[in-house]
Amino acid sequence: MTARKRYALVGTGGRAGMYVRAIADTYRDSAELVAFCDLSQTRMNFYNARLQSDFGQDPIPTYPASDFDRMIVETKPDTVIVTTIDATHHQYIVRAMELGCDAISEKPMTTDEHKASAIFDAIERTGKHLRVTFNYRYAPAYTRLREIIMQGTIGKPTLVDFAWVLDTHHGADYFRRWHREKHNSGGLLVHKATHHFDLINWWIDSYPKTVFAMGDLKFYGKENAEARGEHYSYARYTGEPEAANDPFALFLDQDPNLRGLYLDAEADSGYLRDRNVFGEPVTIEDTMAVTARYRSGALLSYSLVAYAPWEGFKVMVTGTKGRAEMDIIESVEGVIIGSDDEARNLEASKGTFKYSQIRVYPMFAQPYEAEIPSSKGGHGGADPVMLEQIFSPNPPDDPFKRAASHIDGAASILMGISANKSMATGLPVNVDDLLKLPEKETSPTTR
Repeated sequence: MTARKRYALVGTGGRAGMYVRAIADTYRDSAELVAFCDLSQTRMNFYNARLQSDFGQDPIPTYPASDFDRMIVETKPDTVIVTTIDATHHQYIVRAMELGCDAISEKPMTTDEHKASAIFDAIERTGKHLRVTFNYRYAPAYTRLREIIMQGTIGKPTLVDFAWVLDTHHGADYFRRWHREKHNSGGLLVHKATHHFDLINWWIDSYPKTVFAMGDLKFYGKENAEARGEHYSYARYTGEPEAANDPFALFLDQDPNLRGLYLDAEADSGYLRDRNVFGEPVTIEDTMAVTARYRSGALLSYSLVAYAPWEGFKVMVTGTKGRAEMDIIESVEGVIIGSDDEARNLEASKGTFKYSQIRVYPMFAQPYEAEIPSSKGGHGGADPVMLEQIFSPNPPDDPFKRAASHIDGAASILMGISANKSMATGLPVNVDDLLKLPEKETSPTTR
């Protein structure tokens, strides 16, 4: 019998739940979770209790973040899974490789070009591998659009129009959490839009070359609220009677997962998960527009707003032989379907997109609606497919090449990093000036 592959997990917040379940349950015959590492002992205890109650497994060793090296030496993982805050991903990726491990990182790979360069250097020095978990690639609708473009149906892509909206349930959550401070997350153009930029890079088989962006904080934050005549006396929501009727409120004591991972962990983590979205500080943008030119010559028009009444996106890819258009609605009025909401990830959401459609308009031919395979699971059915590719000892062949490397991870964040620099300077940014990526081999249908 083949030995099970050994995994250690660093960062035991809500994002860890998907990996814990996959290793402890679905792929327990081929994978083994050998250690947790985190700033908070309370959070690690929470997941150890889950291992016992949900999966009938014994607790595994826990290590404070300061003992990361000791964890590697004592538990000997083959791979380290990194689900810490974005700004610290590089620390654990690099050190894991230096200590002889491969790494799996949540998106985004990291938050700036210097940290990305450190990851590239570690891979070159150690020969170890990094996989970035872009689960959106595995959603049936997004894979279907990739297939249409790969088949040459619309010819060489020349223009991508992409508008993504986050609703006031999901979008607001980034302004309650650590993401609201740009030094932690890189802002939404790095943390959230890395999903979208990766999809574009993957769909059209190219990397960004020149980026220009504008963005502002238009809705969230204290100043915007006061300009609308709104005033709040509370810095957080839980335990505040005045927040009882606030539609933006999140009460950690009303959900056992949020209580166990965050409210109970405040004493040893110092982290408040439920800060007022109209409080201070908020240093990220909530309204953004990006234009870019790709190495292939294709142009991009992209926008992201984080306070809409519905959630989803519209994308239109025009090529030399036609056009493909996709509409996705993930939620309406806060009913999230397949999102990356922490509590839902913890429980492995079983939802699919509320609405999805792909329309193809071949040049000089009859337009048609492309069939989208149905699938269950988080992120529009993507998560189970991605987890199979990562943890199964014999995953199915993947003609769509959805596994994302460190180069793909860098290409997606470099769009957001460049956009941040452009917003700060008012000037376009040459991506190669930040970090030079290797040339990408394009398929014949996208040349």
